Amino acid sequence: MNFVKMQATGNDFVLIDARKLEYNWSMVARAICDRHFGVGSDGLLLVLPSVAANFKMSMFNPDGSEAEACGNGIRCFGKYLIDNGLSSAYELTIETLAGIRTLWPTVVNNEITTIKVNMGIPQVEPSKIPVLVNVVPSDVTPLTRYLLTIKGMPLILHFVSMGNPHAILFMELPVNSFDLLEIGPHVENDKMFPLRTNFEIVNIVDRHSIQARVWERGAGETLSCGSGACAIAVASMLLDYIDSPVNIKLPGGTLVIEWDKKGEVFLSGPVKIVFKGEWPDYKNA
Repeated sequence: MNFVKMQATGNDFVLIDARKLEYNWSMVARAICDRHFGVGSDGLLLVLPSVAANFKMSMFNPDGSEAEACGNGIRCFGKYLIDNGLSSAYELTIETLAGIRTLWPTVVNNEITTIKVNMGIPQVEPSKIPVLVNVVPSDVTPLTRYLLTIKGMPLILHFVSMGNPHAILFMELPVNSFDLLEIGPHVENDKMFPLRTNFEIVNIVDRHSIQARVWERGAGETLSCGSGACAIAVASMLLDYIDSPVNIKLPGGTLVIEWDKKGEVFLSGPVKIVFKGEWPDYKNA
């Protein structure tokens, strides 16, 4: 199989044109995403045909689970389509498990350097995230707060869905001081999250700047997360901590999020090809 390795603010992906291929993609993802025995990536992206949009994107995590949404991944996906002549459109619609997303590339010196994506309307109601909390419908507010204690550490979490679930923790201490490798897996797999969850830790820097780290469901800590950046921005704006647009500074780079507090969330950031290669043809995959 031919593949392309791509990255968007350090969130890296292996991308395969799978329109004429049939494999156990969960098994392939576990092998190809492995950083010691495979290519190494935060996920596997598949180009598939769609009757509802220009193309369909499937995304598999390194543990083999399939993700509903991936903001950085879909931006890599858009660059791949245009760079490889699969589309000449500079407004692309992509079908995902979270719905259809629209992309707009920015071209500099005949090269796509940045892509903006409409990430859809965020959801904050517990049943739509989903998260199991004890509330009645009349108590549902624009943002759900919940105290979760992990290994004796109290965490005040805020929940947002961007087509996939996110739990956000605002901190006074620097995010770099937080033991994300220890706490992240416990939050991800807590029984209150029936589909597991992504987990973001956040410092508010000023009205237009945020510092954050991300623990991704099925992948662990990553250098960046597009849907996570969107969820952070939504929670921060609903709490009136920031204004739009906001720069989300992650270990792998900076993403720009725009939201009017009513409609769709827009994510912008850089995207690059790392290298191309061939992966052994898994006859029994």
